[in-house]
Amino acid sequence: MAAASGSAQAPAPATEQRDPGVRASTTDYALDSKIDRTLGSRSAGSYLDAETGKLVVTVTSESAAQQVRAAGAAAQRVRHSAADLRAAMTALDKRAATPGTSWGVDPRRNQVVVEADSTVSATALARLRTVAKGQDGAVRVTRVPGTFREEVLGGDAIYGGGVRCSAAFNVTQGSTRFFVTAGHCSESATNWSAVSGGPAIGKQEGFSFPGNDYSLVRYSDGSNPGGSVNLYNGSSRDITGAANAVVGQNIQKSGSTTKVTSGTVTATGVTVNYGSGNVVEGMVRTTACSAGGDSGGAHFSGGTALGIHSGSSGCTGTQGSAIHQPVPEALSAYGVSVY
Repeated sequence: MAAASGSAQAPAPATEQRDPGVRASTTDYALDSKIDRTLGSRSAGSYLDAETGKLVVTVTSESAAQQVRAAGAAAQRVRHSAADLRAAMTALDKRAATPGTSWGVDPRRNQVVVEADSTVSATALARLRTVAKGQDGAVRVTRVPGTFREEVLGGDAIYGGGVRCSAAFNVTQGSTRFFVTAGHCSESATNWSAVSGGPAIGKQEGFSFPGNDYSLVRYSDGSNPGGSVNLYNGSSRDITGAANAVVGQNIQKSGSTTKVTSGTVTATGVTVNYGSGNVVEGMVRTTACSAGGDSGGAHFSGGTALGIHSGSSGCTGTQGSAIHQPVPEALSAYGVSVY
């Protein structure tokens, strides 16, 4: 489902594009998680190679590279360590945080990539570039069109507290059914309906925003909905598992405003300084298109749930900047599972 503040006219739905990037397999998710636990700070991140589809793990030593190859992935020696990239993120947090910016790690570049939207002043941009220059090449600053803002997004529309959002995924705890959506949607609503002004279908159990951006809603109408995502073409996608996104993989986004759009994961561990002044951390950046009303919606790849739509700086052509909250963190926080 999806969320949007109840303004004005919704933009025209984006045209669904063929998935860019490469598809991640269950093996890729498991291998990425295993190597991350094994190497810890000795890796500066991993990604899926666009040509071979193979998982590539960045390392700063030959011993770490040997461990990666022994585990079945490709190793890439890089200049900046995980500690270097963390230090760069800390410097940005302390010295350059300003509304309209986001930054996260792109392991393909072995850099923290900063995006500054159209509202960032020349003075603030100069400050960003100064901080970046002091990080020995570990930070790259780019301009993006539009404005970073929270949106209302996902699969099917939900209404509550004067806003429209989307539900991301149906989840379960024993025999009790819930859905997850964006935390910023639940700031305004306790009860949610499937139609504007209609009877309540769910009641908020809790939310986390800012910092995180997720919320849990318990179905209160006695329904037992299926665990699929609306593809807006008369069919749906069955969701059978959840995982953290991998840079380079393709994703799809289902939302009540822009329907189904596709993109590629470009950065993880992303901090977003929304124009509202709210800050979220640990997010994932993608190139999927989205718009107001998509917040709370579903980011997924195949049958794997990846994220809950948080916001974006908009969409130019077929290229967007959709930000999602990793869904495994939300599932763990509430002790629920996709089904």
